[in-house]
Amino acid sequence: MSRLMHVSSGPYAPPVPVRVLTATSADGATVHVEVHGPEGAPAVVLAHGWTCSTAFWAAQIRDLAADHRVIAYDQRGHGRSPASPACTTDGLADDLEAVLRATLAPGEKAVIAGHSMGGMTVMAAATRPVFREHAAAVLLCSTGSSRLVAESTVVPMRPGRLRTWLTRNILGARAPLGPVTPLARRILKYGTMGPGSAPHMVEACARIVHACPRKVRHAWSNVLDLLDLDHGVRELRVPTAVVVGTADRLTPPVHARALVAALPNCVDSTELPGLGHMTPIEAPELVSERIRDLVTTYATIKEGA
Repeated sequence: MSRLMHVSSGPYAPPVPVRVLTATSADGATVHVEVHGPEGAPAVVLAHGWTCSTAFWAAQIRDLAADHRVIAYDQRGHGRSPASPACTTDGLADDLEAVLRATLAPGEKAVIAGHSMGGMTVMAAATRPVFREHAAAVLLCSTGSSRLVAESTVVPMRPGRLRTWLTRNILGARAPLGPVTPLARRILKYGTMGPGSAPHMVEACARIVHACPRKVRHAWSNVLDLLDLDHGVRELRVPTAVVVGTADRLTPPVHARALVAALPNCVDSTELPGLGHMTPIEAPELVSERIRDLVTTYATIKEGA
């Protein structure tokens, strides 16, 4: 399991869950799941991105758990979920289905929010019966469905084969990230966050990302390199909102615009000026607000219905 490194206090310190359980995926992989908030409240499911963990959603959990049942889980190999040799988008979809089965009653609806690889998880699960049974609406944060390496602007040079090759080797590097030093924070901020990100935000992201084992980081980088989920976007029929930062170098706004154009039922699109890839940490209130709006509009059972 991964080495868990978290900030100890403040809005990005992971809240204590009401309940912890283990979901078993289709291939036998186990998934760590946390449940926050009151039983019987409207359900929200949070899927984090590459190299992150449930701690990434700390601000949203603290906000939403006051009046929602918030379900957050660690993607396989991340956080408290053991590594699996099966690193595939089908595996991600299997894991999400397992979480939905383990936490929601038959037919119960939830708003599902995915950041980065978590958004790709949602796209991969778009045609799955369990996903369609439980998904009331979706929020896609800072994500894309294909051409991730080719469109990335982490390497500051013109698009082309050289930039793609350099980006692939940087994102797929096998070297350990090491301790969270001032240099490490500067590198992480450049690659994943907007230039105006506050130091406490950078610190929170650095501790979460650096806790991801390098073998897990490398294995999933290969999956992202070859990603093609364009078909999943076209099959994502539930109401879907899209959020992206204009300074996102990992999944630049070109991806969000492509999603908006391809989604069958896109209900909202937001581009956040100057923000980077880590939108739930960089704009915590706005992301929570978008989730609340989706719950109110699509997942709240009207009295007398």
